[in-house]
Amino acid sequence: MTTFTQQVAGVGHTFHGLVDLMAKATPLRSGDELAGCAAGSDAERAAAQWALAEVPLATFLEDLLVPYENDEVTRLIIDTHDRVAFAEISHLTVGGLRDWLLATAAGSDAAEVLRRVAPGLTPEMVAAVSKIMRNQDLITVARAVEVTAAFRTTLGLPGRLGTRLQPNHPTDDPRGIAAATLDGLLLGCGDAVIGINPATDSPHATADLLHLLDEIRQRFDIPAQSCVLSHVTTTMGLIEQGAPVDLVFQSIAGTEGANSSFGVDVALLREANAAGRSLRRGTVGDNVMYLETGQGSALSAGAHLGTGGRPVDQQTLETRAYAVARDLEPLLVNTVVGFIGPEYLYDGKQIIRAGLEDHFCGKLLGLPMGVDVCYTNHAEADQDDMDTLLTLLGVAGAAFVITVPGADDVMLGYQSLSFHDALYARQVLGLRPAPEFENWLQRLGLMDEGGRVLPVDAATSPLRALTGVK
Repeated sequence: MTTFTQQVAGVGHTFHGLVDLMAKATPLRSGDELAGCAAGSDAERAAAQWALAEVPLATFLEDLLVPYENDEVTRLIIDTHDRVAFAEISHLTVGGLRDWLLATAAGSDAAEVLRRVAPGLTPEMVAAVSKIMRNQDLITVARAVEVTAAFRTTLGLPGRLGTRLQPNHPTDDPRGIAAATLDGLLLGCGDAVIGINPATDSPHATADLLHLLDEIRQRFDIPAQSCVLSHVTTTMGLIEQGAPVDLVFQSIAGTEGANSSFGVDVALLREANAAGRSLRRGTVGDNVMYLETGQGSALSAGAHLGTGGRPVDQQTLETRAYAVARDLEPLLVNTVVGFIGPEYLYDGKQIIRAGLEDHFCGKLLGLPMGVDVCYTNHAEADQDDMDTLLTLLGVAGAAFVITVPGADDVMLGYQSLSFHDALYARQVLGLRPAPEFENWLQRLGLMDEGGRVLPVDAATSPLRALTGVK
């Protein structure tokens, strides 16, 4: 085990292995304090960041944070690593990578260069460099990366901000879901996905919701994809039964143990991906997976220990989940950044930082990355914090965000963004919906050519039949 030492203001600090160094270098968050791996002071954190900046990138290919023989996510990372793509940056340290990324982001060919090196980056390299970057660094580099994916709409294009329309209902009542869907569509949301978290994971209930969403889509010829966020095995069973499945959803994490707690492994996820693609329901692309992640999931599952039995910091484990996602070529990936609670991200400052880190890391690794800008009501955060994070993500080029009626998810019991929040971000930042969805909105008279959502008389709207109102 390599020992790292660094002096700050004449005081020496020692870090016992790369796992310890990465954890101590992480900006403060409550989850790492809970796990017992956080820096004990700002001085120790600064010393760890200084020492981490001097670590060669090649070290991460040899000094593994989670043992290869014990973890299939580590094996996936190492076995699929592109040495040719890595050669361009293999001489750099973590600090050198930061400088290289910022210099590259300023160039006219930034998107091409960053796309070329992405297969050569491992999650641990990307997590490490994020730990020594300011928020503006994370935003600058993420904005320069271009990652697109497509099914019935194309997501991730420059100048676009997609939205998931999340019409959840505590009892999966069809009229309540239809009313929330109508609300979102009239406000220009739903181009990333119309996605329901079901109140139950039963196959029958999931099938009913799938048919409801597909009927709405076909009736109004909406160029969008739908998803009911049941467990992947439930969805695979429904595919075999002929249900109208567009996207296959699953929550994933950054260790084999954490994924096992979700009831999945890499082989099952690959099988699900193939099953979804076999339906050939996409019109402009065949990316069919929808994957959600969140800092703290491995810790909450007790599956966060790495080499030497030491706890791995939650942000590094989150970034490792993106290796699983990258293997599946998904349409959508989003971190549910503040959903798990203040035990993992205590306040608005920590949530904002985590959202920017997750977006940067996922996008740099080649994912169409979105964020559920959210918090629970027992966190030290409020909607002003969410406004800040939404704005920063819009500047950083996020592929999509999640929107719910009134920013209050009445089924899951947490605070997210409203449909109006998405309109705000698009207006002030000059962003538009996905092009296929935007054309549909304009065709129905719901949006003008300048991208402004138009007021609609509910009595004459062609969408009024969604709620069954006469």
